[in-house]
Amino acid sequence: MIDPVLLSGIVRTTDPSPISSTRETVSATPGFADMVSNISNDAVGSIRSAESLSLRALQGDASPREVVDAVMSAERSLQTAIAIRDKIVTAYLEISRMSI
Repeated sequence: MIDPVLLSGIVRTTDPSPISSTRETVSATPGFADMVSNISNDAVGSIRSAESLSLRALQGDASPREVVDAVMSAERSLQTAIAIRDKIVTAYLEISRMSI
């Protein structure tokens, strides 16, 4: 049975040409740059949130438990972003070593 969620990403056109259908499908899906941008924005937002919560804790407005949770979440986000960066650099170096 075909999953309806998978079908939702398919663009239907009246033009039977596979070229125009492919173009529309590719433009409708987010790209690699968008994914990397979203991940970096999430990491930065997480770190900023942890910093602001830490400052609120110094003023007595936040509990230590909230601060620890926020800092650990920021640390996970940063480690994820670093791991993705390392994979991208490794892939780039491997591609650059390929002979043409």
